[in-house]
Amino acid sequence: MFFKELHSTDGATCKFQGPVDIPSFYEKGDVVLGGLFPLHYRPAPYLPSFQTEPQSVSYVYFSPRALRWMQTMIFAVEEINKRQDLLPDIKLGYHIMDSCNDIQPSLRSSLVLVNGQPADAVNHSCAGVGRAVSPVIVGDAASGVSMAVLRTLGSFHIPLVSYFASCSCLSNKREFPAFMRTMPSDAYQIKAIAQLVSYFNWTWVGVLGVDNDYAHFAIQHFLEESSRLDVCAAYVHFYPLSPNKKDVIKVINIIKSSSAKVVLNFSGESVLQSILSECRRQNVTDIQWIASEAWATAKSLWKEFHDLLKGTVGFAIRRAEIKDLGDFLGRINPSHARKFAFIAEFWEETFECKLNHSLNTHTHGDAFPRKPCTGRESLERVYSEYSDVSQLRVSYNVYKAVYLIAHALHTLSRCENGSGPFPNQRCVDVRQVLPWQLLHYMKQVRFSVLGEEVSFDENGDPVASYDLMNWQEGPDGSLELVKVGYYDASLGRENSLIINVSAVRWHRGQQVPRSVCSDSCSPGSRKATRRGQPVCCFDCVPCADGEISSQTDSLDCTKCPLETWSNKARDQCIPKEVEFLSYSESMGIVLTVVSTLGACVTTAVSGVFIFFRNTPIVRANNMELSFLLLLFLILCFLIALTFIGEPTDWSCMVRYTAFGISFALCISCILAKTVVVLVAFRATLPGSNVMKWFGPTQQRASVFVCTSVQILICIVWLITSPPHAAHNTVYRSAKIILECAVGSALGFWGVLGYIGVLACLCFFIAFLARKLPDNFNEAKFITFSMLIFFAVWITFVPAYVSTPGKYTVAVQVFAILASAFGLLSCIFAPKCYIILLRPEKNSKKYLMDKSNKKHQRKRTNFINT
Repeated sequence: MFFKELHSTDGATCKFQGPVDIPSFYEKGDVVLGGLFPLHYRPAPYLPSFQTEPQSVSYVYFSPRALRWMQTMIFAVEEINKRQDLLPDIKLGYHIMDSCNDIQPSLRSSLVLVNGQPADAVNHSCAGVGRAVSPVIVGDAASGVSMAVLRTLGSFHIPLVSYFASCSCLSNKREFPAFMRTMPSDAYQIKAIAQLVSYFNWTWVGVLGVDNDYAHFAIQHFLEESSRLDVCAAYVHFYPLSPNKKDVIKVINIIKSSSAKVVLNFSGESVLQSILSECRRQNVTDIQWIASEAWATAKSLWKEFHDLLKGTVGFAIRRAEIKDLGDFLGRINPSHARKFAFIAEFWEETFECKLNHSLNTHTHGDAFPRKPCTGRESLERVYSEYSDVSQLRVSYNVYKAVYLIAHALHTLSRCENGSGPFPNQRCVDVRQVLPWQLLHYMKQVRFSVLGEEVSFDENGDPVASYDLMNWQEGPDGSLELVKVGYYDASLGRENSLIINVSAVRWHRGQQVPRSVCSDSCSPGSRKATRRGQPVCCFDCVPCADGEISSQTDSLDCTKCPLETWSNKARDQCIPKEVEFLSYSESMGIVLTVVSTLGACVTTAVSGVFIFFRNTPIVRANNMELSFLLLLFLILCFLIALTFIGEPTDWSCMVRYTAFGISFALCISCILAKTVVVLVAFRATLPGSNVMKWFGPTQQRASVFVCTSVQILICIVWLITSPPHAAHNTVYRSAKIILECAVGSALGFWGVLGYIGVLACLCFFIAFLARKLPDNFNEAKFITFSMLIFFAVWITFVPAYVSTPGKYTVAVQVFAILASAFGLLSCIFAPKCYIILLRPEKNSKKYLMDKSNKKHQRKRTNFINT
């Protein structure tokens, strides 16, 4: 039809160009369906001389599987012709040709299909067409070849229904408006593969592809999809459609140099053969292959490369059982071979013999002439991919493609004028249908075949559904394609992939292969990406103190809540350890013992003083103040115990106020004693009655007044902002320090400051009285005690500020005990020494004899007082 239009203007002779006796399957019909199938593949190497006309390209390999696809189309056409419910008055024919899986022969064959084949095989005249024009073509298998055919026929809106072209680029309706397919788009296959590698934690995958549109688009989509799942490509490499030795070695070197042990390959089985051969030669046998749909069920690779491909996984299109197809395929015999060149070639290749008067013109590298066929050969005695109907996947797509066209023609045949879809609401005759008219109905068709509802989206793509196939070795060494899962795009992203892991047999046995750039970061650490490398290459950094990661490969560590802290493994937040100075720990025990010992020693001193209360050494320097001082020192030692143990609000208020008041009492008593010494020995006139102004009553009153000021400070402190128990997490984040917060810092330092003022005043007065006669003078001892007191509390301030946690409390207790022991030892130790060890000095006569005559009267008055 196309060529006829070219010669009508000037009457010139029209001729078909090129050979017209191209082998094919042909059957007449009211509508003849065209078919393109890659019966041959892999062009033989050829270097043109550019001096003679180029020879026809010969192809190295013959595909029995493609012959089965051809026969499946014939079977579907014959089955439809027998049906009374589908195209009952229309006979379908077919014209099926070889595309050789190559662009040039595919274009030639497609043009023959849509223009018809000349009847005059000698003169190549266009005067008569021996084989009818096809308004639609079932084919081709390869995406790149299909695109080339579509770009040639697209201007004429001739529909092309592919059964195996999966490139997502073909879904572009602006570029390929006449394309439909029964094969799901690679966009879904890529999603399935990306989910597969993510499911098995293969985050470091090698990606190979043949240098054509199919692989380029597929790999581009895979890289986009896998990046969302944190899967990285260790390398991406494209190799030629017909690779030479150098190309193949380059591929193997890339595989060997990478740490990736899982390799995804986008190509057909024919191109993969040379790569696998080189893998075996270089002993690259530890690769786990992921098959693209193009070779996921290619059994032809198993016989030679079973040791390399064992455990291969890949997605294959849906499988079906086509009733009676196996019997139909098995009917061919030598008589068919004498009629059809395709069957003749298959027969000779299968049985390695030569038919008499064979139509086969192809040779496949036979070194010696083949023996003649006997005629007794039978397909039942040999295994062939042609007759294997256990994995009808692409064949099922061919079957559906024929039924798609048949249902479109059936709908068209039921059209009634006045309600048609074409101008003036007219219909068309099914026997004279034009390609673009048929395409209109094909886009709208929905039908059911073998229990499956078949429909197409606006891009002409079917609903995506794949079986996950695993290449397993059978007991006899044959290939068993075992379904171990499936992918169904209609189930939603979260539920689309289902895998039966226990059914999978891997390349190295039962264990799932590992292919990672970096080992997973265990809980308790986070991933830190290496500069300049993919995100799958990272270092594992332990979480910092107080942070955790509870999942594998965490991107960040999470801070623990305030009341918790990370465990040693950094994978859980556990309650923080509560720290306080307790009675059960060694430090608490030591301080408790020392505190109790101080109270006991002070009590013992009190007992000594009570027993010897009538002796001069006890009566000197105001015996009542001495007993009060001893009592308050006992309180100071005991109050230190309130600082040990778990703090509560009440214990905090008690400890600070009791501490402040008890030490105020002690220093007030010492101050009163110091004033007594100074007043007694500074009275210069005989008979002076100065002591009556500072007698026992006044001394007790001075103690009360000085202490009252401290009590007033404590009351104000307790009313405004009292001390309270608090959880301190500042000093030690891993622990909760249970401590007494002072509440008002002004109140706390006010209490300490007032004690310091009393101590300074006491020290000043004692310093003035330091040179008075020794036997009755306590001023030196009081001076020393105040120096110790100052040393302790001046040291306390920086230690208190800088020491964290329970050690702060220990510093406070130490300061209390040290200052109390200082007062006790400096003031009372010398007197106890005289009382207990030098009793001869504890007499009035001895004291009087040692006194200065100048102060004898004053001392006597003091003793009497």
